[in-house]
Amino acid sequence: MKKNRGNAGRLILWAILASAYLLSGCGYSVHRQSDLPFSEIQIGTIQNNTLEPKLQDKLHRALTEEFMKNGIMVTPSAETKLSAVINDFDMNILSEKKEITVAYRIRMRANFTLTEKSGKTDLKKIETPFIVTLTASNALNTLLATKELVEEQAMRDVAMRIVGGLIFK
Repeated sequence: MKKNRGNAGRLILWAILASAYLLSGCGYSVHRQSDLPFSEIQIGTIQNNTLEPKLQDKLHRALTEEFMKNGIMVTPSAETKLSAVINDFDMNILSEKKEITVAYRIRMRANFTLTEKSGKTDLKKIETPFIVTLTASNALNTLLATKELVEEQAMRDVAMRIVGGLIFK
């Protein structure tokens, strides 16, 4: 009976060590809130230089949600401020099926500026090329609603890249 407990103990130890080894190489890490570069941020002006309406509002909302998910409060009185200029937004049709768009390629370019207590830091131009596949019925309102969702996904993608870049410099 003791031999079985010894083998079970070794098996559990090997399972724990193997899990720790696998998790250490996956790219994920746990960070405490005290490790964050700042605890609160202000989202300043987001300027939309494109012909696509309301992108600035969608990007503001996506940035706010992403900062909050990562434990950073978004407040108008924060000393750290993030501003953006959306310079380009293209949504191209990649494929159609019986005159219904089923795949888009979205490309967005934006410049972000982070202003800290110590001074101003310009972030690089962010470009987000990705393909979104969608299906829609013949109804125009369905296509417009789907287009709205695709734009919001593009803004969330940009927000994740910006927030991740700021937190894990």
